[in-house]
Amino acid sequence: MRAIRQYEFGGPEVLRYEEVPDPELGEGRVAIAVEAAGVHLVDTTIRKGEPFGPVGVAELPMTPGREVAGRVEAGDPAWLGKRVVAHLGVANGGYAERAVAQVSSLHELTEDVDAAEAVAMIGTGRTAMLLLGLAEVQPDDVVLVTSAAGGLGSLFVQAVRNAGATAIGLAGPAKLAQVEALGAVPVDYTDPRWPKLVERTPTLVLDGVGGDAGRAAIDLLGPGGRVVVFGWSSGTPTPLEGIDAKGISVKTLERPADLRPLEEAALAALASGTLHPLVTRFPLAEAAAAHAALEGRATTGKVVLVP
Repeated sequence: MRAIRQYEFGGPEVLRYEEVPDPELGEGRVAIAVEAAGVHLVDTTIRKGEPFGPVGVAELPMTPGREVAGRVEAGDPAWLGKRVVAHLGVANGGYAERAVAQVSSLHELTEDVDAAEAVAMIGTGRTAMLLLGLAEVQPDDVVLVTSAAGGLGSLFVQAVRNAGATAIGLAGPAKLAQVEALGAVPVDYTDPRWPKLVERTPTLVLDGVGGDAGRAAIDLLGPGGRVVVFGWSSGTPTPLEGIDAKGISVKTLERPADLRPLEEAALAALASGTLHPLVTRFPLAEAAAAHAALEGRATTGKVVLVP
């Protein structure tokens, strides 16, 4: 089979598309013919050789990839022939024509579900469900979403709209039309004057960008405002000093031990049409280009590799 392999840490160019042996099955595992594999910003961190949480630095050589969807072709007879989606864990072989997953991680998909969209929801979608639970969006909220055209941000905007609240979406110039189409008031965060372009006072900020942009968003909150902080794609955490004076409450991302209920909720939202993930597709052979585009903020929604 063909897969992406990485033998050294570095830029996107270290990702090689090559022939490799089929993965070995163990007890309680199945082989999946991959129809779509998710690409996450965390994948770029792992690729560079930077530690990722308690996992630390990845062991090389490896095939990256955390999420896959496809059809089971070997392993547990009860799953043979079924279309599934699964989260594989960190750097665990998803960028390949075939991947191995634990039976306990599988979710069955109907034939009409788009594999790339399922991949978006099994990873990014489950995180969105967790964060929206923390945010507790109310109909009278004005919600400022950073990176509103991204995988998480685009789901947030839809959820805010579904709740009857107002969404304000920060994005670059090329993505403003998409943010508006999702139902948010678009604001160009590359304009140094962008905080002055926000015409309504936010009551809630959903911030995964961090740094100066994250702090500028929080400073727009009125007294008693809320902020959910879940990352810093800018490379710098959001400074939170002094916000207590305005009575602003801060919630941060803490992953529960059991993520399966969140996965089920995300996939149910996809099936019902409540949430529709945006997807940018790249061929599997062009994983390096996918990483470069993701790091260069040239993608919209979830980045997914397809055969």
